[in-house]
Amino acid sequence: MYQIGDRVKFMNSVGGGVITKIVGKNMVHVENEDGFEIPVMINEIILDEIDQEGIANSDKKPDVSDFIRRGTAPQKPVERKVQREEPATIIPGNDEPEFYLAFLPENSRNPLDGQTKVYLVNDSNFFILYHYSHFQNEQYVTQDAGKLEPNTKLLLGTLSQADIGSLPAFGFQLLFYSDKSPRLEKPLRKKIAINPVKFYKSGSFKQSDFFSEKVMLYKLNESEMDKALKELSKKDLTKASREKEPAREPQKAKVETPELVEVDLHIHELIDTTTGMSNKDMLDLQMNTFRAKMQEAISNNAVKKVVFIHGLGNGVLKQELRRELSGKFKKYAHQDASFQEYGYGATMVIIRK
Repeated sequence: MYQIGDRVKFMNSVGGGVITKIVGKNMVHVENEDGFEIPVMINEIILDEIDQEGIANSDKKPDVSDFIRRGTAPQKPVERKVQREEPATIIPGNDEPEFYLAFLPENSRNPLDGQTKVYLVNDSNFFILYHYSHFQNEQYVTQDAGKLEPNTKLLLGTLSQADIGSLPAFGFQLLFYSDKSPRLEKPLRKKIAINPVKFYKSGSFKQSDFFSEKVMLYKLNESEMDKALKELSKKDLTKASREKEPAREPQKAKVETPELVEVDLHIHELIDTTTGMSNKDMLDLQMNTFRAKMQEAISNNAVKKVVFIHGLGNGVLKQELRRELSGKFKKYAHQDASFQEYGYGATMVIIRK
């Protein structure tokens, strides 16, 4: 396990530096010899053993600042070189705030095959002071904070399959500004909760201007047009539509039941909070929901197929569901649902009347 202050070398490129920040489970920030702080995946670095041995064999009496810097091993102070920053990239006409949270999978056709990178995208001429956090156990836990240049994107971290199965809500606080502006911008606060099912569907990932591969994007701020559309209520739209259309005789509403029913068994879709519930309590709730939905589908003559979305996780829910389908509901055939739509996280049941 790496610690702040450890000196490391890059495995895939020349050079190395000192770890200055731990970002989640899979990423650290490394300050190189030029004084620049670089985000690096943990699996792309190794400890600088030569440096560690030199420190261990040194006759110099360690200073308190050395222990603060490296945690347990003393080190010679690293001189930070102050360099002139390059001018920010300013794009003419890109003066409206446009900020996005982006999820970039290693394989967009099967997003769960490998890790998914999480980015903050700044598609504007504003500078951003950002604070990024995860909302878990009723509190916001800081993941990263810093400054983002105009018209750039920042890698915030990565998600594994296990992480996607228990996603936190993503919290952002953004203070954005420009070097010259006729107004002061209001700080932005945004909390985004994402249904893990979206990661099982390849259709959730689309082409964008920010990445060469398909990506899932969430807008962090609203433009004036977005706000105006929200203010235009559904009632106003209906009224405007009726004024343009010729009068028609009222028709009796026809109620139709879909042939395919989709049931999401993720615990957060079934209950608002799991506080005080054990794993067994949650599994019992999911299985009771499964049985109730099966009975509803069987008694409904219109339903022909039911898709139960159980996700991957540790496989316990899927195993229990398949076991009961092979026993109590063995009359009805079941199989993996469409991989393109659900990945490996769903089971389809054929309801034969």
